[in-house]
Amino acid sequence: MRNVLVTGGTGFLGSNLAHALLQEGCHVRILRRRTSDLRAIGNASVEHIIGDVRDRDSLRRAVKGCDTVFHTAAIVSYWRRERETMYEVNIEGTRNLVDVSLEAGVQRFIHTSSIAAIGFPEDGGLATESNAFNWERYDVGYRISKFRAEHEIQRGVKLGLPAVMLNPSIIIGPRDIHFHGGQIIRDVRKKRIFYFVEGGINVVFVGDVVAGHLAAAKRGGIGERYILAGENLTHKEVFTITAEIVGGIRPLFKLPLPLVRLIAASAEKIGNLLDKRPWVTRELVAGAGMTNYFSSEKAKQELGYTITPFREAVRVTYEWYRANGYLK
Repeated sequence: MRNVLVTGGTGFLGSNLAHALLQEGCHVRILRRRTSDLRAIGNASVEHIIGDVRDRDSLRRAVKGCDTVFHTAAIVSYWRRERETMYEVNIEGTRNLVDVSLEAGVQRFIHTSSIAAIGFPEDGGLATESNAFNWERYDVGYRISKFRAEHEIQRGVKLGLPAVMLNPSIIIGPRDIHFHGGQIIRDVRKKRIFYFVEGGINVVFVGDVVAGHLAAAKRGGIGERYILAGENLTHKEVFTITAEIVGGIRPLFKLPLPLVRLIAASAEKIGNLLDKRPWVTRELVAGAGMTNYFSSEKAKQELGYTITPFREAVRVTYEWYRANGYLK
């Protein structure tokens, strides 16, 4: 692993991964759009290739001379109006990169998938890599896009691409400048969340996910998928621990699920009328009330994966936000 391409290198995970690869002594090239926000990648000594995963010519320029590809580029959206573009990037973009990497003879291809592509146990237990996708009934575009992107990786493997798939849970950590997983911290800090809903989630520290990517590049099984998760916690536990660290309000009451769905439907309707992405949508709360818990045992056994406690992950993330002026 000497000459490396990171797609989505200006994003949250991609920028953290690029910095870690530089520390490993790699020559790092990132693929980005001309309009990409460069704050997360900063002045890191990476090579910039202007392009798009939907443009095969730009992908050929980006992959040329690289022995390893980390594919982290993706759109995360739960708004139906953005589904078509998300499918183009997440599914067709992955197809393009797989084909170009096969042409170039890439020696290692690490695909950042998501727990969104993994099915949930009907009994509410821990999900593993073997859980078949069963979210079709909920028609959640992002989940579908990540699931179908994995099909493109599996197709590539059959054609000879030495690819590994990684499935992180909700990620928090430094450089999350657009507040993806970090939205939890910002909302609790600003006292926007003082309630909880039934069920639970899994949140992982970005440093653990990056370490999992590096390990997968070195010893991940070709064609295998690995869940990179953190602690399994109820929503109440997540908000309580976060409030204790950032100074928010501990959850005061449980919000009924019918009300959650009503709020989401109303917010989405207003967003559609204003042509502005709503803060919550029906797709985002499709799994509300479920315990979305995951096991990282396979990654621990085969990749040496370790988990940072949620409390520590929140503390480090919060301190980074404060130090960099993102919580004014």
